[in-house]
Amino acid sequence: MAEIIQNEAGSFHNYLSEGCKLCKIGAKMVLFVTGICGRDCFYCPISEDRKNDLIFANERRVTSDEDVIAEAHQMDALGTGITGGEPLLEIGRVVHYIRLLKSEFGTEHHIHLYTSIAPDKEMFMALADAGLDEIRFHPPQEMWNCLEQTPFAESIKIALELGMSAGIEIPSIEGAKEVLPLLDAVGGFLNLNELEFSDTNADEMHLRGFELVDDMSNAVADSRACAQKLAVSSSKVHFCSSRYKDAVQLRKRLLRIANKTARAFDGITDDGTIVVGVIESIDNDTALGVLREMEVPDDMFEIKGGIIEIAWWILEDIAQELKNAGGTLSIIERYPFEGGLVVETMSI
Repeated sequence: MAEIIQNEAGSFHNYLSEGCKLCKIGAKMVLFVTGICGRDCFYCPISEDRKNDLIFANERRVTSDEDVIAEAHQMDALGTGITGGEPLLEIGRVVHYIRLLKSEFGTEHHIHLYTSIAPDKEMFMALADAGLDEIRFHPPQEMWNCLEQTPFAESIKIALELGMSAGIEIPSIEGAKEVLPLLDAVGGFLNLNELEFSDTNADEMHLRGFELVDDMSNAVADSRACAQKLAVSSSKVHFCSSRYKDAVQLRKRLLRIANKTARAFDGITDDGTIVVGVIESIDNDTALGVLREMEVPDDMFEIKGGIIEIAWWILEDIAQELKNAGGTLSIIERYPFEGGLVVETMSI
């Protein structure tokens, strides 16, 4: 049995697929190709505003191919995870994006796909021809204990025969162990996600008796313990904790974006957010006059419409002069992209 390796934030594994290796360093773009899904899994965490036929590349709303390519370049992505909803309800869209990304970044750009559908040979040939590298199946819970008798068994075998990496990705709950016999027989991997409460699944979760680990977490009690039992029963298991997704994967992705796109005057935090000073409530000519008088270098600020963004440490040094000229000053921390979520605002 392979050694169990403990990761950050409570995750662990004895095997990592290539897709998971890239997620681990924050190098995978998440391409959400549709929010439509024919399943009704009680634990689905997708927000109501995404349960529509919308496309997102990470947090960016996609309206053109250029949006997808720009987002991948912005984070220096080494791969893409295609998800939904159910991506294969829009297989033409999936094939298009696989080809688009492979054309732009080369065949080494690793692409994996999540699906709750068991594709037939024709669908698989289209995915393989486009260049799909890895597929992760999400069979309905009611099929876990009879997986060998379902179409998923044949689909996993076809994927492996076509040279794809293949496995099952499901929440870590009672019954998950039932999928191991098939995976062990064919050499597939098992990804277990810590079950979480969300705004959209909380009622169903409570009805089924699930409880929180504690008041500080959205994770379900005993979900991690379930994964620990399975990890000693199979040689290809990866458990991804809820904290890992937020505290590690997201942080590393934001750091990649920040290091790729930050301006000379942007401060980058350990969490990958940007800290910048903001000058408002004053016309640009007046503000520029103060900046020139205080000998602020041109590469330490940028005019953006009716505001000026500036190095926060410089803003603190010249705050009084700008206030005397009528300026309203603040330092903001935000996600490192245009229109990024503002985490904190501090008035000066």
